[in-house]
Amino acid sequence: MEPIIEFKEYTFKYRSQVEPSLRDINLKIYPGEKVLIVGPSGSGKSTLSNCINGLVPFSFPGDSSGSLTIDGKDPKQLGIFGMSKIVGTVLQDTDGQFIGLTVAEDIAFALENDMMSQEKMHAKVEEVAEIVDVKNLLNHAPSELSGGQKQRVSMAGVLVDDVKILLFDEPLANLDPATGKRAIDMIDKIQKNRDTTIIIIEHRLEDVLYRDVDRIVVINEGQIIADMEPDELLSTNVLKEQGIREPLYISALKHAGCNLTKDTKPQHIENMKLDTYEEQVRTWYDSAKREIPKVREESVLRIENLDFSYTEEKPILQDINFDIKKGEMLSIVGKNGAGKSTLSNLICGFYKPQQGKIYLHNQDISLLSIKERGEKIGLVMQNPNQMICKPLIYDEVALGLKVKGVPEQEIKERVYQTLKICGLYQFRNWPISALSFGQKKRVTIASILVMNPEIIILDEPTAGQDYKHYTEIMEFLKEINLRLGITIIMITHDMHLMLEYTDRAVVIADGKLIADDTPSAILTNEEIANKAYLKKTSLYDLAIRCGIEQSSEFVDRFIYYEKKIRSNSKKEMVLDYV
Repeated sequence: MEPIIEFKEYTFKYRSQVEPSLRDINLKIYPGEKVLIVGPSGSGKSTLSNCINGLVPFSFPGDSSGSLTIDGKDPKQLGIFGMSKIVGTVLQDTDGQFIGLTVAEDIAFALENDMMSQEKMHAKVEEVAEIVDVKNLLNHAPSELSGGQKQRVSMAGVLVDDVKILLFDEPLANLDPATGKRAIDMIDKIQKNRDTTIIIIEHRLEDVLYRDVDRIVVINEGQIIADMEPDELLSTNVLKEQGIREPLYISALKHAGCNLTKDTKPQHIENMKLDTYEEQVRTWYDSAKREIPKVREESVLRIENLDFSYTEEKPILQDINFDIKKGEMLSIVGKNGAGKSTLSNLICGFYKPQQGKIYLHNQDISLLSIKERGEKIGLVMQNPNQMICKPLIYDEVALGLKVKGVPEQEIKERVYQTLKICGLYQFRNWPISALSFGQKKRVTIASILVMNPEIIILDEPTAGQDYKHYTEIMEFLKEINLRLGITIIMITHDMHLMLEYTDRAVVIADGKLIADDTPSAILTNEEIANKAYLKKTSLYDLAIRCGIEQSSEFVDRFIYYEKKIRSNSKKEMVLDYV
């Protein structure tokens, strides 16, 4: 069988850069395959995808050597329009992909360009809308949709053209775990039912492996480090060595000293052969200890009997009650559209509740203006495009300090320090338009962190971040939380973030608070996970399958063990530096 995508000794360098982004790439992808591409930020995986869909060289010019064929053709000869008939791309930032005023218009865009008749067009739009389950949304505006719904509409917009290759760029970045599972399930069905070649670029490797993939390609520094079947790759240390997060159950097995092999089928914890590892896992669990987190007493933010709705017919939040203590790191979790972001907007004063009170240090803040609340509470929004208003990175991060009248020298020092922590210092004079979605996200986090607020609310702080930058940002947030006592609230779909960095989680489903407990207790509770569209942690499955009934305690000990390893690693780095 001839490959549908073939790179031969392919090297590519953007005109604006000194070093190539891809070096000597040799890669074959065959018709009907599903391939996952992983790698840290800046590894070259986005450039590889841009070569496949034709953005290189037509939108991003540069110099190349070697050869590349897509469906037996040279992309340079086809042009970007010709490539779009073979390769459909679903972008990470779905807002940047919408064109129509309604979902139906957006899906039909490619068909209109092909001058298809109205009758055929309507039939085709309904057909693909059925496939991706958006038929009931055809008359809605794309801007009204949740993250998961936008993802499906984007998918329909490329499926309508009957493309041979579907390329997904970070498809899970803005989705809750259960919606992410459905997206991966839908991608799997499209591959099998339409024999479409699927390429997925994603940081959340464990979530993508909810359904089988044929191969995982690991890229770093512009080169292919590994190209293996999942069972083989997960049995090695390649992912960890390249700074890519392994599935949690794989990390736990390795902590227990288990020597994994591809014959044990480690791609799925549900049917992995664990017989030879059970005793080692139980022994590790018995020997692993943890510290019990200190109980905090002082209230910093209290929500009482909060109700909110945009229209009388449809309540968004109902009778929400919880108390956040000073210095806590707390996560707010739940499915897309549950009301989590609305809650943060109520706290910041963008909306007014129909009923209930919000207290800051036991003082009712209903009379405080948005500006007055903003001096105490900083909000980092989910979509960075909604926050950014300056063309240059330095100016964007410095804006709040300039408005407050902070001296120029202090502004420079604080901005530079924050940019270094957020991994953006080298880009300080860059235009924001040149950044990736994940880099823009870090700019918005930096613009709030530089203000030193008392409470920081972060809406999906790590969406689209690789493990290295995810860890850098979260460790920085943890540091300012401990050192300065800043209270941090995170609205997140990342269950690992919830487990590793917060001692408490508030769960919202269908506008109601259904749980307020430790993350480990929530992610080992099947009923709560199902109601809130969460995903039970794979550590729960590992514990149960190894005969450990205290699954919540197993999870807590694993997380504490991981923190100790990271803490010791940081100390070693400091000693090496000294």
